[in-house]
Amino acid sequence: MNIPFKSANILLPKNVDMTKWSVVACDQYTSEPEYWKEVNDVVGDSPSTLRLTLPEIYLESDNVNERISEINNTMEEYVNNDLFVEYKDTMIYLQRTQNDGKIREGLIGVVDLEDYSFEKGSQTLIRATEKTVIERIPPRVKVRENALLELPHIMILIDDDKKDVIEPLSRLVSENDKVYDFDLMQKGGHVKGYKLNKDIIDNINEKLELLADQNNFNKKYGVSDKGVLLFAMGDGNHSLATAKTCYENLKKTMSEEEYLNHPSRYALVELVNLHSEALLFEPINRVVFNVNPEHLLEELSKYYDVSYTECDGQKLYYVYKEKEGYLWIKNPKTNIAIGSLQLFLDDYLKKNDGKIDYIHGDEVTKNLGKKDGNIGFVVDAMSKNELFRTVILDGALPRKTFSMGHSYDKRYYLESRKIK
Repeated sequence: MNIPFKSANILLPKNVDMTKWSVVACDQYTSEPEYWKEVNDVVGDSPSTLRLTLPEIYLESDNVNERISEINNTMEEYVNNDLFVEYKDTMIYLQRTQNDGKIREGLIGVVDLEDYSFEKGSQTLIRATEKTVIERIPPRVKVRENALLELPHIMILIDDDKKDVIEPLSRLVSENDKVYDFDLMQKGGHVKGYKLNKDIIDNINEKLELLADQNNFNKKYGVSDKGVLLFAMGDGNHSLATAKTCYENLKKTMSEEEYLNHPSRYALVELVNLHSEALLFEPINRVVFNVNPEHLLEELSKYYDVSYTECDGQKLYYVYKEKEGYLWIKNPKTNIAIGSLQLFLDDYLKKNDGKIDYIHGDEVTKNLGKKDGNIGFVVDAMSKNELFRTVILDGALPRKTFSMGHSYDKRYYLESRKIK
């Protein structure tokens, strides 16, 4: 079988302050401009991935096109100034020490976008785990379509309960293989990376082939009529969808031979085992801005049968102004509370003014929810062990259903790859 995860020509910076180089994923802290100001102050004039990516807090700013142009120019500048070392045809095994001290292991390589789809009902080897919001893709395409480099914050999951693929790598690498080892800024912990040789990569491929075997898959999940789900999206769902969209657009301008051999056919990602003890599923809360909270809750009670006293139903915590408490949805429309809430909020915001944001962290949600004209909702996390089975049987979850850990434990930009 042709496994759609491969080695790549990976770029790493040389002779730079790595702590200033590496910044957190652009889709974090989207309602906290003070965080990004702090990052900018830390980075100063040093070379940094902050200058190569667009924090999504600025995605709707008036000068977004100028920001994107500056990003593209900086990519060219860094490459022309010989800022990078290129490690050819390799994968990188990494150990990320999180803020809580736990070590999350990962594997950097490229996925083949020919084997990925974010379409509903897809049976491809690489699949979205949550609904992809098509409207969110075009602004992100603008960032990628003229970029010389890609920098991944995408994390893709494998369901390797035997821990055969990534975990053995710690015993197979040595100090001579190390390509980075440094502290991350802003409570990000520490990260080490090791380049892998061909023998190790071949062994990884063999282990992935076992996970991708149709008979093994059928037995594991108790199915007989489903395509193998080998790689499930963890973080960066819309980033991978953007890479796919850019590749599909490129295909329209090239012959088949040209596009199948073009670097944009692939996307650089980090592979993580769902069963890593360091990997925790955190809920993604909701804050609705510029609304009348009382009116929103009244409409929620019309949309669903809602109780404010404990009963059988899906539980949500709400907070606005000086008020907070729990409510229960007695007649939900999805299997999980966040899905039922999202259906209502989508419907409400079609008919009323307001804007929704997806917030990591209960305290941040409560603080934002208490501000005038806002309301916050805090939800419970789903069990990570149910992820693959749910996606296989039911398809993609509602968007922003779960998050893998706290914002500061997200993937930090570090490695890059030429896509032109």
